[in-house]
Amino acid sequence: MAEFMTNADAFTWAMEADPRLRSTIVSLLILDKTPDWDAVRLRFDRITRVLPAFRQKVVASPVLAPPRWDPDQDFDLDYHLRRVSAPEPGTSDIDTVLAMCRVEAMESFDTARPLWRVTMVDGLPEGRSALIIKLHHALTDGMGGVQIGMLLFDLTADAPTPELPDEPGALGLLDRWGEYRETLRYGAGLLGSALTGALTAAPRLLADSLRDPLGAAGSAAETAASVYRTVRPINRKGSPLMRERTLRRELSTHTAPLSVLREVAHARGAALNDAFLAGVTGGLRRYHEHHDSPIGDLHLTMPISLRSEADAMGGNHITLMRFDVPAGEPDPGRRIERIHRRVRRVRGERSLPYTQLIAGALNLVPRPILGSVLTNVDFLASDVPGIPVPVYLAGARVVEQFAFGPTIGAAVNVTLLSYVDTCAFGIDVDAGAVPDADVFHRCLVEGFAEVLALGE
Repeated sequence: MAEFMTNADAFTWAMEADPRLRSTIVSLLILDKTPDWDAVRLRFDRITRVLPAFRQKVVASPVLAPPRWDPDQDFDLDYHLRRVSAPEPGTSDIDTVLAMCRVEAMESFDTARPLWRVTMVDGLPEGRSALIIKLHHALTDGMGGVQIGMLLFDLTADAPTPELPDEPGALGLLDRWGEYRETLRYGAGLLGSALTGALTAAPRLLADSLRDPLGAAGSAAETAASVYRTVRPINRKGSPLMRERTLRRELSTHTAPLSVLREVAHARGAALNDAFLAGVTGGLRRYHEHHDSPIGDLHLTMPISLRSEADAMGGNHITLMRFDVPAGEPDPGRRIERIHRRVRRVRGERSLPYTQLIAGALNLVPRPILGSVLTNVDFLASDVPGIPVPVYLAGARVVEQFAFGPTIGAAVNVTLLSYVDTCAFGIDVDAGAVPDADVFHRCLVEGFAEVLALGE
């Protein structure tokens, strides 16, 4: 039986017709030494046996059905695992591997194979090594990636080698008639779900209408308004400065103490994510001021996790919400409070349970129209709660972890991935929108410094 992409993943996949909208995730692990390569290979082999999508490729379906996941009959684990030595000279371990991460972020996948690749880099300064993991967003979101990490990592340096589960059973490829049968099955399943939902909801709606007709009408209107806010077009960029969109990327990193950033947020009745966004917008404000460019509200795309305890490991369980944030607010404390109020409203949107239906409708909209909307977003920011304890990979201790999320048409993506007591920021910049990435990085560091200073 074929497994089809969700509407949200199909939307993301189709958008890649414009390569500026690719959904590639690059993760970087810095290790204190070189791990045992055979043990690393075994752990990724284990992941592919536990999570079938790591042995599957994306195949187009006949009309009316989204793309589907098909087994890669030519799956070769060693194609996806590479080992290289660091080039000389390297000014630092981060500078050396960031240059490699940058290329991975810009390079597309071989779509005839599963959508992931891993490169281990030996020979970094002080005997360190690095692991660069490249995934397509359709394989997992940030929280799912952390879950997958628990299959990869150990809690001690001398943990025993895990046993390999059996390989997934061989599945035959569909012929043309099989494709159409599965498409009809998919359509029938959608129709059945719609009828079931309607029959389940109709009595409740009728009862609500009889008991409180005005309230029921108002609730329906509020839901419709929420859906509109979710899909509303953005006709122009908020930034008068970061306007160009290209395929060129520049990557950098920054860190901050997790406890301090969290305390700053809680002191203002806000969440860690609000203080994080205040640091990013503070950097954006300073960057615009550096160029004598005015700045007010900017358009933000923020992933919101819809993952529940019932969801399987991995997979993509997020929705992307677009809204404006007060980047021009100069006071960092007031900026946190204003961002908190706006984020709270977005997290309470009535449209969130209808994410897949909305994505299905958007799949019918011409790609150029949707692409023009996404490229009018100014920046993307994502907060991923990471692993709270030290972990090891095949005997090597993980010193640092960074995640570089895709810009998906925006000028900048900043991703916060926490690890133990550190907030690690992966900064992915469109070099066309931000041609002086070093200046932007300095401004971003200063933006976080002014937020952290509130905790002193």
